[in-house]
Amino acid sequence: MATFLYKLGRLAFRRRGLMTLLWVLIVVGVGSAASSAPTPPTEQFSMPGTESQKAFDLLEEKFPDAGADGATARVVIQAPEGRTIADEKPAIGKLLGELGKAPQVARVADPFAAGTISGDRRTAYAVVSYEVAAPELTDEAHDALTEATDRARDGGLTVEAGGDAVPIEQTVSGTGEQAGVLISAIVLFLTFGSVIAAGMPLLTALIGVGVGVSGIAALGSTLGLSATTSTLAMMIGLAVGIDYALFIVSRYRSEVAEGRMPQEAAGIATGTAGSAVVFAGLTVIIALGGLAVVGIPILTKMALAAAGTVAVAVLIAVTFVPALLGFAPRRVLRVADRRLVQVKKPLSARKLRKSEEKAAKLAARTKPALSTRWASFVVRRPLGVLLLAVVGLGALALPATKLELGLPGEGTMATDTTQRKAYDLLSESFGPGFNGPLTVTVEGKDAAAAGDKVGAELKKDGAVASVSPATANKAGDTAIFSIVPKTGPTDAATEDLVKDIRTRATALEASSGATEVLVTGQTALVSDFSQTLSDALLPYLGLVVGLAFLLLLLVFRSLLVPLKAALGFLLSVGAALGALVAVFQLGWASGFFGVEQTGPIMTTLPIFMIGVVFGLAMDYEVFLVTRMREAYVHGASAEAAVVTGFRHSGRVVAAAAIIMISVFSGFIFEADDLVAMMGFGLAAAVLFDAFVVRMVIVPAVHSLLGNAAWWLPRWLDRLLPNVDVEGEKLQRRLQPATPPAPRSSPEAEPDLVH
Repeated sequence: MATFLYKLGRLAFRRRGLMTLLWVLIVVGVGSAASSAPTPPTEQFSMPGTESQKAFDLLEEKFPDAGADGATARVVIQAPEGRTIADEKPAIGKLLGELGKAPQVARVADPFAAGTISGDRRTAYAVVSYEVAAPELTDEAHDALTEATDRARDGGLTVEAGGDAVPIEQTVSGTGEQAGVLISAIVLFLTFGSVIAAGMPLLTALIGVGVGVSGIAALGSTLGLSATTSTLAMMIGLAVGIDYALFIVSRYRSEVAEGRMPQEAAGIATGTAGSAVVFAGLTVIIALGGLAVVGIPILTKMALAAAGTVAVAVLIAVTFVPALLGFAPRRVLRVADRRLVQVKKPLSARKLRKSEEKAAKLAARTKPALSTRWASFVVRRPLGVLLLAVVGLGALALPATKLELGLPGEGTMATDTTQRKAYDLLSESFGPGFNGPLTVTVEGKDAAAAGDKVGAELKKDGAVASVSPATANKAGDTAIFSIVPKTGPTDAATEDLVKDIRTRATALEASSGATEVLVTGQTALVSDFSQTLSDALLPYLGLVVGLAFLLLLLVFRSLLVPLKAALGFLLSVGAALGALVAVFQLGWASGFFGVEQTGPIMTTLPIFMIGVVFGLAMDYEVFLVTRMREAYVHGASAEAAVVTGFRHSGRVVAAAAIIMISVFSGFIFEADDLVAMMGFGLAAAVLFDAFVVRMVIVPAVHSLLGNAAWWLPRWLDRLLPNVDVEGEKLQRRLQPATPPAPRSSPEAEPDLVH
């Protein structure tokens, strides 16, 4: 692997014009395809194999004329204090007339005729049905709805509206993402001390994200990829793209500082750091691709789109980055190091030895870097540091025990939105279960009669507030009716009611003559969704962790290093979920993070976050431990290898983590709940993983294990292919063979500063 990438890096450096042209053609081609592609459809949520989805599909088949595809708005009207809906009939009639004349409206249900009036006669609602689906509604239709309700409010009525026909008043400004990129630029400049070096990772990352997002847009209508899919791909692609380029540029600067020619330095940087990038990217892709086992199409699409963007970031890092280095071999260095670049010929052995001796003498007089001092501290006190880190992450994970899952809806919107106000008015006037009715489908020869019998039996349940009459289709073989629970959609009692009806389904079928009784609706959907994710969690973790374990086994040729990496990931994701629950569900410091409305955590988020965090956690494991492994195979002791790994990679890993945290944090203030939660969860996970697990737990564990950390049975060593990520074969190819140096102690390891 290292040798192949070494040749690729040299080729890209030498043929930089051709490589740049190739990527320009890719960007233009994908961009043109995206601009000419039709608008992707609205994301259709589905869960194949669940009872809710089966019932929904049945309704679409048996009730094709029900208008289920058309948008609807539920306009809630409340009379002033001391008056009833009947007293406001003229004003309500005027409102209904205006709504009926609005563009694209098919019909308006009069609450007086439909009987949709509350028991206290003060609140009513009218259902406005449209001819087209919500994404096809025009601005004129939206404006007509808003203007009609505004005029009714001016007349003294309380009027709010919900439903998919009501536009969601939220804008994505992009300010957060811009701030994240700006912080990344500052961190890169402070790390490299060069504007060109700082700009290179940003440029390549933006190109990678552009290609990935444009590809998603080009395939959006074909594969049904939504805007949220692009946002998540952009979030992950931007973060890893910057990090991957950062590590290759950093290694190039290190090689040049040791006297390598620019072309040779680019080859070695691509062969060593590029190998780590490839395997780190593979772990992210495996973790994201593994989400396909969950069996939820929307989750699979988001994961595969993000995985594709990561793959593009890896390709750019190992091809375009060395090409860009060819255009500015000196400008990416600090001013003090630019004199080291030998454009025509490499340093002679004598000059190279003198340069290294001079660097060693300078290091002896210079205070060791912070990363070196920190690693030395951990190596001296590994047990205490390890216990403190584990206990701290465990404490942060405690709020995760209160995790509640749910799907986004009007009940979780901000309290100042008209949708949330309509939701609250209906709950207060018609009961808490009104906003979460259950839909029961009944199949049989005389479906209407069977449906009435099933409804009558279920009405006896103490958890049921009301049951509507059964309505049969034209063929008479399928009927539906609604059940309004006494409790709200998110209450555990409502979920228990769904489970109870399904448990009794066989008995209800026998007593009513029905052939099949199914339950669907929002609450049933959430219940099925949670169960699907719960059933898929262990297989998913087994698949992802197993494949990543094998990958890390190949990279590090050790049994304990992959095991330690997996356990560290569990600590990171547990602490991140705990922080997520604390802020978005329990409301701790919610104002600071701009969380207007607390509530259940998005149902898809935990398993999606597990996949993403696992991949990102392995990034830092590969980058940091590869340097330790490299030092170990070249003669350093296990303890000295820890210090050496931190000396060469500690600062860069810290910078990469800060960049990734900045990028993810920029999405916390987005209006989309899923994106905001994902941004917070990933930022917290990277913070805990990079600065606690990888910077504290990893060196402590390696110090405690010593040489055992790198143990691998001989029979397994013979079976495993040698992928040579640390570049051992490459180093033997570039330099005369010499016996490995004796294992040294951390104190004897020279602290080279370039």
